[in-house]
This record gives sequence, structure tokens and C-alpha cells, in this order.
Amino acid sequence: MTVISMCGIGVIAAVLALTIRRESPETALMISLGAGALILLQTLRLILDGADDLSALLGAGGINAENIVILFKALGICFLTEFACDCASEAGLPSLCGNISLSGKALVLIASLPLLRQAIGMIGELLGN
Repeated sequence: MTVISMCGIGVIAAVLALTIRRESPETALMISLGAGALILLQTLRLILDGADDLSALLGAGGINAENIVILFKALGICFLTEFACDCASEAGLPSLCGNISLSGKALVLIASLPLLRQAIGMIGELLGN
């Protein structure tokens, strides 16, 4: 699925949702969520298809494979958190969106702890500790 088809799905879903929102807000929400999930899944598929190439490119630059895994975990957390937050906002639940966003940020921080350990180790080495 190309970016043009993903955008087309998004525009068609938005028009459909706006058209039927007054008569059936639940159906409009389901159309919006379904289109968003389809676009997100296709985007993740494209990212996974390019992951090997990106991994090889970063590996050629001397970047540790563990760091690449952390990068992809953080990216996945960000994508899913943003999608869930948008779904909550679309459903009229901004406080739930805030909670989801906070949770996503905490999960990215936890996923990146190995990088923080490496950075602290390098700083210690530079300072001679």
C-alpha cells in the first residue's frame, strides 16, 4: 500500500464519518478507528520491510545491533501510543488520551534504559572513573 492509497483511505473514511456522524456517531467512530488501524498496520508493515535495510545501514556505521532494537521498540511504542491517543480523542475522552500519552512516554523511557546505561558508562570512562 502506497502513501497515496493510505491517504485515500484516510480521506474517504473522514468523509464517510463526517457524513454519518449526526445520525450514527458510533458508526462514524468505528469507521474512523477502522481506517486508522488499517493505515497504522500498513505503515508498520512497510517499516518492518525496511527494517533489514535500515539495520544493515546502521550496522555499517558501527552502531550496535542492540541499539537498533531499542530504536525500533521506541518507535513502535510511539506509533501505537499516538494511535491509541487519537482514538481516545476521537471518542471524546481527552483525559484517557493524556493517560495513554503519559504511559507511552514512560514505556519509551524504560525501553531506552540500556542506552542510558551505555551513555553513563561512556561518561565514566571519559572522566576516568
